[in-house]
Amino acid sequence: MSLMDASLWEVIRASFNPDIWKELLVPIGETIYMTLISSVIVLVFGVLLGICLTLTSPDGLLPLRISYTTVGWLINVLRSLPQMVMIILMIPVARLFFGKSYGTNACIIAIAASCIPMYARIVESALLEIEKGKIEAAKSIGSTNRQILFKVVIPETLPSLIRGFTVAVIAIISMTALAGMFGAGGIGDIAVRFGYQRFQHDRLFACVYILIILVQITQGVGNVISNRILKTRNLI
Repeated sequence: MSLMDASLWEVIRASFNPDIWKELLVPIGETIYMTLISSVIVLVFGVLLGICLTLTSPDGLLPLRISYTTVGWLINVLRSLPQMVMIILMIPVARLFFGKSYGTNACIIAIAASCIPMYARIVESALLEIEKGKIEAAKSIGSTNRQILFKVVIPETLPSLIRGFTVAVIAIISMTALAGMFGAGGIGDIAVRFGYQRFQHDRLFACVYILIILVQITQGVGNVISNRILKTRNLI
């Protein structure tokens, strides 16, 4: 149903049609699949790059100017690229890995490549929040750099890391919708093909509801986990 053929209220009511939501079950599954796989990739590589930046920074535990400058420059270059441009640039890479440049798996590469640099910077900022006095205290009792990282720095900044990861996952959800324009499937594909190109705004509104629900669930879960960790730490 189009806004050109009916009032806004009629389109909103039509968007709750059970038949429309049945049609969206597969796209919802594709969106969740892309989000989960991309989130795992972003978490792993984002944490590794963030730790690398923190350790090799001028004030880090292992200051290495060349490494810090190189990794930081690469991250800044990737962060400067808009998401749509990143998807286009990753088409050859996706074709190399999967033999095609479209589909959910192919677009996961572009989604991860776009969001990893963002989360790496979030991890770096979170790890730098820790008080220098705690690191100095750990050094004074003979703790190694590895022990300081995994027993002091990361545990102390874990709530911030989780909140940052929540932001990254929400960005991934947003990018899965954009990737629908490039044959990724999912909610974005339905919103573009039916909601925009065919003026079926009832389906467009249903896609909007789903994206809002996914974001709210993600934010809620992230808040609950980070708050629980903070409460547990305060009790200790």
